[in-house]
Order: sequence, then structure tokens, then C-alpha cells
Amino acid sequence: MTRPQDDRLDPALLRLIGVILLGGLLGILNSTMAAVATDTLARAFDTSLSTIGWASTGFLLAVTATIPFTTWAVDRFGGRRLWLWGLALFLAGSLASGLAWNVGSLIVFRVVQGVGAGVLDPLVLILLARAAGPHRAGRVMGLMGVVLSLGPVLGPVLGGVILQGLPWRWMFLLSVPVGLVALLLALRVLPADPPLGRQRSRVRLDVLGLALLGPGFAALVLALSQTAEQGAFTAWQALTPLATGVVLLAAYTIHALRVRRTPPLIDPRLFAGRGFAASVTIMGLGGLANFAALFALPLYHQQAHGHGALAAGLLMAPVGLGGAVSMPLAGRLSDRIGARGPACAGALVAALGALVLTRVGAQTPEVWPALAAFTMGLGMGFFSAATMGSLYRTLPAPLVAQGSSVLYMLNQLGAAIGVAVVTLILQTADDLITGFHGVFLFAFAMIVVVLAAVPLLPRREDAPLRVDVPV
Repeated sequence: MTRPQDDRLDPALLRLIGVILLGGLLGILNSTMAAVATDTLARAFDTSLSTIGWASTGFLLAVTATIPFTTWAVDRFGGRRLWLWGLALFLAGSLASGLAWNVGSLIVFRVVQGVGAGVLDPLVLILLARAAGPHRAGRVMGLMGVVLSLGPVLGPVLGGVILQGLPWRWMFLLSVPVGLVALLLALRVLPADPPLGRQRSRVRLDVLGLALLGPGFAALVLALSQTAEQGAFTAWQALTPLATGVVLLAAYTIHALRVRRTPPLIDPRLFAGRGFAASVTIMGLGGLANFAALFALPLYHQQAHGHGALAAGLLMAPVGLGGAVSMPLAGRLSDRIGARGPACAGALVAALGALVLTRVGAQTPEVWPALAAFTMGLGMGFFSAATMGSLYRTLPAPLVAQGSSVLYMLNQLGAAIGVAVVTLILQTADDLITGFHGVFLFAFAMIVVVLAAVPLLPRREDAPLRVDVPV
């Protein structure tokens, strides 16, 4: 009888959500803003594009390598302490990046920023999931999805606006006052952690697992980044980190399955749960399709219609806007009726949008690709929010940190795969429009796989996932 009252988002929870999302938005905006400044930074430091590219690549690798540490540290030190530490580190990196005096210092300070973001990004999922509880997971993840949808779209637009009117340093320095506000609000709103007593101090760190898992995933991301830069999967710059990543992750899997006294950072047996495996697969493929669209659409508007970077960024915005509109609705709906129906409907709508984008040409008025992009974003937002809600409804509290880290790392990997595949498709196509059609055929294929995986999602009444390991 008390269920409806428990399902409401009370004012205290809404304040907590707002403060966490403000901090989480900083990392997303900063990484995507910097991506549009490559040419500007290369000229400012009188260096090559490949060298300055390491400012973004270093940030991305630092994020990926730090996530497994966050999985352990949130239970060792507490969510509030770790959030404040990560936010302070990110702000220090932002300030230092804005004051960088040469390309080497910029790359180092961007890595510091990336470590801070690697703490904050998975913590957004962990803190919100724990605060929401299973009965409100869908609607809270739907609200978080607004940030995830709009962040990658707003970043390039804001970066273009800043570069048109201000020196490049302000791309990093503007994060400082916003971050300070987020830090002060977090001090006031985030609930206090339990004292660091004996029980918490016995949360042991799997040192060998950390040395294998973080660098292993970072190596895969680097391999995909180099694939996009070199234009081939077979280049040694891509094959070397790819082989390294595969070996490290294989070694981690063997280690994690054999470890007894120290709980693994992420237990591979999580994937034995059909619902968990389906959820993270859907989110990974959805992220892949989303980043493919975000990468290809600006190129289409710039090269086929002759728009500048800012206009192309604005014309790309319907993808994120569609997700921002649909995710809160889908999350709330999935709490009421389960994930399968909303996810199936969303995948069908997203597939329709991607299919329409395979038919546009150089003479197509901009309104049609914009509407198709909005439709695709609407559908992807619907199945993403429903899937995240189902994941956290069946993930027991001790496994929330592990599940969140898996989800975020696969999202990072999906983004890197999306950019690499899109780059290769466009480079090997006969012309821009043929390549553009190929990109969205690829996105359509990924969404079809999502549709096939939807029936494997947990039902609303399914029992929580069980993993027979110490947590």
C-alpha cells in the first residue's frame, strides 16, 4: 500500500540528482568541447595535429583506466568523499589546462582532468542508482539520460561559440567557476558517508586486477583511436595496443575467476546473468549507433551543404534533443510496466530514423535529415532509459558499483568503435553521400541487434541478480 509514496521523487532526492548531474555534465562537456579545438590548439602551440590529438586521447585513456579504481574506492572511502575528491581533481586539471604553456604541459594536465572525470563519470551512475532504489530506477536514470543525450551535442556547440569569441584557454577555465559551484552544492547536499571504521578499511584492493583491467580497456580504446587516425585496422599503431588490450583483459578474466580472498573489481560472472548481459549489450550497441550519428551528421552538413562548424553542430542537435525528450518518459514508463515494451518501441522508432537517413542526398533540404535525426534520437533515448532502469531494478546494492563500471566502460568502448568504423566507412566510400549512407546502414544494423536483444531484458517482476562471490 505504500508503494506509490516510495516511488515519488521527493524534493531532497531531486536536489541530489541535480547536484550530481551538474558535476557529471562537466566531464562530458569538457571532453567534447576540446574535440572541436584541435586545429586551434595545434596553431597555438605550433605543433602537428597528431601531437595535439594526444590532449584528447590522453584524457580519454585516463578516464577509461581510472574507472576500475572507482569501482573499489566508492566502497572503501564512501561516495561523498570520492565525489568531492574527483571534482577537486577535475577542477585542478581544468585550471592547469587553461594555463598550459606548451603542448607537453597541456597533455599532462588533460590526463589529470581525465583521472578526475574517470572518478566522476561512473559515480554519477552509482550514486543515483543507490539513491533511487530499484522502484525508482527508471525515472532517475531517465533524468540522467537528459545529460547523457545533450552533453555530447552541446559540447561542440559551446566549444565553437567560445572559440569564436574568446581565447582557447577559456574552454578549460570556464569549467572552474561552474565546478566550484558544483563542489559547494555537493558539500551541502550529498549525504555524509559512514565513518571510516574497521569494516570499511577491510575493503581490500585487487591490485593485480587493477593493473590488468584498467590498462587493458585503455589499450583497446587506444587501438580504436589509432584505427580512426591511421584509417586502417591493420596499421601497427592500432594492432599493437589491440593485442596488448586483448592479452591484459584475458589475463584479468582468468585472475578474476580464480581470486578468492580479495573480491575482484568486476566479476566476469556478472555476464552469466541473461538480463545483465542483455542490458549492457543494448547500452553498448546503442552508444555505438549514437556516436556514429554524432560523428557523421556534422560532416554531412558541412561537406554536402557547406555549413560552418557552428551551424553543423546546431543541425546535429536534434539527435540529443530527441533523447532528452524521450528518456525521462521512458524511464518513468519502465518503472510502471517493465522495460521490454518501451525498449522494443524505441528500437523500432530508432531503426526507422536510421533507415530514413540512408536515403538523404546532397540536394535534400536540411529539415528532413534533422527530423530523421530527431526520430533516431527519440527512439534511442527510449530504449536506453528503459534498459538502464531494468538493469538497476535487478542489480543488488552490493553489485551496483560493478554494474555501473561495466556499463560506462562499454559505453566508452562503443563510442571509440563508432568513431573508428565511421572513419573507415567514409574513407573507403566512393563519395561523401555513399559513405554517409553506409554509416547509417551500420547504425541501422546495430539497432536491429538491439531489437533482437530486447526480449532478453529482465521482466519487471524478476528477482535480483545473484552472483556467488564475496562482494
